[in-house]
Amino acid sequence: MSRSARLPLALLLVTSATPLGAAPGQRTLRTPEYRDLQERLCRGWNTWNTTSVLGHAHLPEGFAVTLGLKSAGAGPHYQRDFFQANETIKRPEKVRLGPHADDGSYTELTLEWQSGGWAKDTPNVYLVQSATEGDELFVLVTVKERAKRRPAHLLVEAGFLWNRPGTVARSGDTLRAEGGGRVFEVRQTAQDAGDPFGTTNTAYLSAALDGELAVYTGPSRTLDEVKAIVTRRQKEHAKRLAEWGAHAELFTAMQTILAWNLVYDPENGRAISPVSRLWNANWGGYVLFDWDTYFAAFMYSLYDEDLAFANAVEVTKGWTKRGFVPNFASAYGLKSEDRSQPPVGSLMALEIFKRHRKTWFLEEVYEELLSWNRWWPGARECRGALCWGSDKEEVALDGSGHTWQAALYESGLDNSPMYDGVPFDGTSNLLEQEDVGLTALYVADCNALSEIAGTLGRTADAAELRARGERYAAALRGLWDEKSGMYLNRRTDTGEASPKLSPTNFYPLIAGVPTAAQAQRMAREHYFNPSEFHGEWVIPSIARNVAGFEEQSYWRGRVWGPMNFLVYLGLRNYHLEEARADLVRRSIALLLKSWRSDGAIYENYNAITGAGNDVTSSDAYYHWGALLGVLTLVEEGK
Repeated sequence: MSRSARLPLALLLVTSATPLGAAPGQRTLRTPEYRDLQERLCRGWNTWNTTSVLGHAHLPEGFAVTLGLKSAGAGPHYQRDFFQANETIKRPEKVRLGPHADDGSYTELTLEWQSGGWAKDTPNVYLVQSATEGDELFVLVTVKERAKRRPAHLLVEAGFLWNRPGTVARSGDTLRAEGGGRVFEVRQTAQDAGDPFGTTNTAYLSAALDGELAVYTGPSRTLDEVKAIVTRRQKEHAKRLAEWGAHAELFTAMQTILAWNLVYDPENGRAISPVSRLWNANWGGYVLFDWDTYFAAFMYSLYDEDLAFANAVEVTKGWTKRGFVPNFASAYGLKSEDRSQPPVGSLMALEIFKRHRKTWFLEEVYEELLSWNRWWPGARECRGALCWGSDKEEVALDGSGHTWQAALYESGLDNSPMYDGVPFDGTSNLLEQEDVGLTALYVADCNALSEIAGTLGRTADAAELRARGERYAAALRGLWDEKSGMYLNRRTDTGEASPKLSPTNFYPLIAGVPTAAQAQRMAREHYFNPSEFHGEWVIPSIARNVAGFEEQSYWRGRVWGPMNFLVYLGLRNYHLEEARADLVRRSIALLLKSWRSDGAIYENYNAITGAGNDVTSSDAYYHWGALLGVLTLVEEGK
């Protein structure tokens, strides 16, 4: 008899998910250490404003210096919001984001902008660098190419973001702002162009973009003085990157994308790192996706504990009124009250804690993680294992609640062929398929959270979690198919095992459930099988021999960083060195392919060509793509 069988059923099937001391759905901060951390992060100059990579804001006042571009020819164009975007998404600008210090002390980007009019044959190309010194901002703009007939104009706007109180007025060639108990002065080194056609609603400076010019705050400076400050900060940041030695390029890719996606959320007064700026804009301000943000926190933990803690805490604090961490939490308090997403929170929290050993961090997230863990059995169990689902709750944003599509959103695999033809049961709220990936991740969640509970002295909770983990591990073992040598999803309506394989079928390795012999078969017969998962670009999100792979559309065959990362974590639990080394090597090659060619890290990649910019559904600067390089950093103890 297993240990779980000897424990009371009430202990195994805990569905009352509300811990003491926290109201479900409320962002309750428990520790002074975390409150101090957020206050420390939300200070000084950085690219805090999600709506433009050419905007710099100062916290806590919310004062912003925003650079806009205006055609000086026949074109009527004025643009003040700039993003890096996939080339298949037609935007007037092409941005290649460069180095970005986490604290905003140095940033760099290259911008190509078509000013319109008669000069359409010659785009404008600018190098834009910024630096901070003391508590002042310095922006250097270098024109690399410009329109043949007339240079575009740079418009320098100054104002207070997020409805923060303050005033701005122009006095001669200076913008003077007062707010938050401070006075800011904004100047430029170029002669003011006197452009009267600016469409801003605030005072601005203007200058012809030709040669070099600088925009800065504080007392008067020469162009050479600003260039010296920028050059010094550039070298300091380059030195920090170079400290990673042979791994500097991979580290730079990961650190850079996270730094550019670090923004300020004025609704909750916090620093967060959502998946990308374009996603934030499209969701009305910001959006935190569940597993995406936990993975970002893990990446931060390799080099910046404050930002690791901040992102892990904030995604956890997005829990719903029924006590689970949702698929999304977004601007205006919108959440997916009907569905969650893959339960990787405890696993990532434990990994972050092991690196930084701050017990207060565990205390800050523990109750929400325990509530989330307790929610799954009552909401998503069927026949012993777990199934994806969606409850009868209104979803204000997209109206997708309590549908087949919403259940796929909970899986995180929005259009995976694994679920083609699998019915959604509106009575049970479940897809009619026991899911190997979900059940395995849940076992891993129980194991990790049990260890966290033990660290915090919650012995009863630890026992409860161990028992529940053992119970679902037993259910997972029942999904092993000896003939195929793989754990298979199983339909709950027909009882048939599904032959459609995806990387989620490897997730039992994360939970440590397979035997050594089973793990060897999984690697030998499936990972290295070229008709299923192996090839130049791995791991496809559905096996190559499954209908839908050929579409290479989102989760229908494309390669995703989080899948490679999770499979890698599983391989580390076994003596599968050959598969692990192969996965690491091929993941590096995929990441560097687009990083070196166009400075992009894509949301997903074509499993046939390795391209990331061939479809509109692959964001060009989506931070979890960097997980492809993290495999190497973790593998080599970095």
